[in-house]
Order: sequence, then structure tokens, then C-alpha cells
Amino acid sequence: MTESNGNQLYCTWHPERETYLRCNRCEKPMCTDCAVKTPTGYRCKECVRGQQKIFETAISQDYIFGILIALVLGYIGGIISTRIGFFVIFLAPFAGGIIAEAVRKVIQRRRSKKLFQAVTAAAVVGALFSASPLLLALLFGSVNLFGIIWMAVYIVLMTSALYYRLAGIQIR
Repeated sequence: MTESNGNQLYCTWHPERETYLRCNRCEKPMCTDCAVKTPTGYRCKECVRGQQKIFETAISQDYIFGILIALVLGYIGGIISTRIGFFVIFLAPFAGGIIAEAVRKVIQRRRSKKLFQAVTAAAVVGALFSASPLLLALLFGSVNLFGIIWMAVYIVLMTSALYYRLAGIQIR
């Protein structure tokens, strides 16, 4: 009972609500609570859910392998970055790209926003684990301030390059 007479429409999911809005994909009448704004217009929640399943293709083993690879490579990059000082500015984005491509190859280019976030977090944890001697030295008084600064620069630059490369965001 979505149409009563020629001009009145009622929401498919809330039959008591009158509406003039239709999904631009399936043409079902919907109220403002059921409408989801997309770049191409308003769609119902069912059509949006169906479209998202197309883009979320990752499987559970992708999380395990992606996190392990990012953890190990983040750790290795962190160790190298503590030894090269200023040149970490050039190494960090390159390391983020290498980690992203290694993860992509292993997960066979499957996609998921949560996967990319988990991989990025694992790379940060790996880098922080490699920075643990610097952090312990800071606690016990023998401060290597430049080592900590360069490690922070590495983590920020590597993380941003890694996430943007995995998520496919292109800055133009």
C-alpha cells in the first residue's frame, strides 16, 4: 500500500508517512528517515547496502595476513628510520608504499575500509615496537630527542602514505 490515489505516496517501510521522495535506483517511495544521500541522489537503505557489498570484498584471512605483513614491515622500517636521521623524510613515504604494495599482493587486491585501517594500525604498532629502546631511554633519563623526533616523523609520513595508497585516495 505505497500509493493511495494518483498523487499521494507513502513510505515503503513506514506506511503511515506520506512522502514525495523515491529511491533513484529501485523507485520505491521512502521517507526522509529511510533516505540515504549519495553522490547521485537519494537511495533507500536496501540499495545502499547492496552496493556496499560490491566494494567490501575482503575475507577473514586477508586481515590476518595483512596485519602480520604490516607489523613486520613497519618494524623493519622503524629500525632503519632510527639509523638514518634526516633522510627518514624521504624513506617514510617510500616505506608506506612498499608496505601497501606488499599487503595488496598478499590479499590479492581485495578491499575493505576496516582492513585498510587495521593494516595501517599494525604498521604503526610495528614502528612503535621498534622505537621501544628510544622510549625506554627517555624513561630512564638518557634522552635521544632527535631519535624520537625522527621516529615520529617516520610514523606520520609512513602511515599517511600507507593508508592513502591502500584506500586508493588520490591527491591531485
